Amino acid sequence: MRERAALPSLPDGAGPHRRGQAMNSVAAPLVEMTGITKEFPGVKALSGVHLKVERGEVHVLFGENGAGKSTLISILSGVFRPTSGAISIAGREVSFHSVHEAAKAGIGTVFQEFSLVPTLPVFENLYLGRELMRGPLTDRRAMLAGARKLFAELDFDIDVTRPASSLSRAQQQMVEIAKAFLSNARVLILDEPTASLTERETERLFGFIGKAAASGVGIIYISHRIQEFQKIADRISILRDGRLIATVPARDTSERELIELMTGRAVDQVYPKIAHRADGPVVMTLEGIRTAGVHGADLDVRAGEVLGCAGLVGSGKSRIWRAAMGLQPLQAGKVTLKGRDVAGASTRALLMDGVFFLPSDRKSEGLQMTASARGNIELSLLDRDDVAGPLGFVGPRRSRALTDAIGDKVGIAKAAMDRAVSKLSGGNQQKVLFGKGFADDRDIYIFDEPTVGVDMGTRMALYQLIKAIAEAGKAVVVISSDLPEVMNLSHRLLVFAKGRIAAELSGSAITEENVLKHFFAETEGSA
Repeated sequence: MRERAALPSLPDGAGPHRRGQAMNSVAAPLVEMTGITKEFPGVKALSGVHLKVERGEVHVLFGENGAGKSTLISILSGVFRPTSGAISIAGREVSFHSVHEAAKAGIGTVFQEFSLVPTLPVFENLYLGRELMRGPLTDRRAMLAGARKLFAELDFDIDVTRPASSLSRAQQQMVEIAKAFLSNARVLILDEPTASLTERETERLFGFIGKAAASGVGIIYISHRIQEFQKIADRISILRDGRLIATVPARDTSERELIELMTGRAVDQVYPKIAHRADGPVVMTLEGIRTAGVHGADLDVRAGEVLGCAGLVGSGKSRIWRAAMGLQPLQAGKVTLKGRDVAGASTRALLMDGVFFLPSDRKSEGLQMTASARGNIELSLLDRDDVAGPLGFVGPRRSRALTDAIGDKVGIAKAAMDRAVSKLSGGNQQKVLFGKGFADDRDIYIFDEPTVGVDMGTRMALYQLIKAIAEAGKAVVVISSDLPEVMNLSHRLLVFAKGRIAAELSGSAITEENVLKHFFAETEGSA
């Protein structure tokens, strides 16, 4: 019976905040990829890339979509063979012809596309292809016990007897991560592992990554979430256009430097300067708002300005707007839209009345994932009296012309317009969501985490759309957990803490020091 070696308990000081810890000093790196080039017909995906990963290191691969990150790990994990270049594991040169060969050499990979068998229970999925045997029979009892032990170590709350088909995408991702840990890999590759995880699940994962690294496992972690991966990274390798731009120590490299290395542009070129119409009329006012997580807050937003809302998770920055939009119960308070009291109005009524709300979770609240990009945008066209006929339909020729124009405006490729949204990248999915906002003329646009789960190139495109909306005289609200984003886009910035507005900042007062100072403020009357 094969047993998985137990990871040691996490020593004091190890774990999520590992930056700066000394890595094991050895004669040869755990992983060394030298001069890796990969050519596909008509495309050079990688050009002479070098990568070294030490034992016990968390090494982040960072870059925009198309930079070559996924191709590089696909070569290391045996999916592709390089056109040229060499790979060594612990000083021994290897050549993988399959994922199975790479796994036998100690390479464990969690890809973005999952490989679970829907009809099998979780514990059988974990051991698929490496079943525990008792004589000639599969030892299901031992596999069940092993799965439960692993999930307890990971602190993943999933019933391992459930079929994989009954799990949410986040739970399926947790199972894929558990499979990689179960393989007792020397090298663990995680490709956007937190894309479907909650903040709590992410912290659990980071804790276990710390344990794995402390036991000598080398972690290759692909992500574009800078504030997230800086918590765990030792070194960061930045790829751009198939080339390695730099490998830098995480603790000595700022977010600004990472963005500039990734994009090849100064940060000032990433965040656009948005003209401010300071005397614009008030479009929406919230007074004395009380809802779950908000204990009384007043604010307004004017035409032609970007109002930012910043704060920690649970601060109320998002919930106040969800209550105003009818997405969670409004316990008390007044909501005024263009001079009219709309408190208690339904979400649909507010959307019909000139409000656009972009939710933070595009998959569960913003998009019809099985419909095409065109179909999603067309749904928003049906609310326009000048487009939909008396029976509420849009003619196919006009629909195609309008949706193509919107797709062009938000930067969706023509070929992607008729593909199911579920098959599109996160960046294109977010562009579809923005496109729904451009399907009609609105007075106020509320963006809750407008760039969540997208790469920097897409972010820059979305920032330009926000700029265009504000400079067209519309009121814009940006709710964001990304501090540089919300600081650089906002004309006024509200800092939320413990369900109240702790500060209102504008102009030169919008600094990181001022914002962070108020994140933990003891607001008057707070519970």
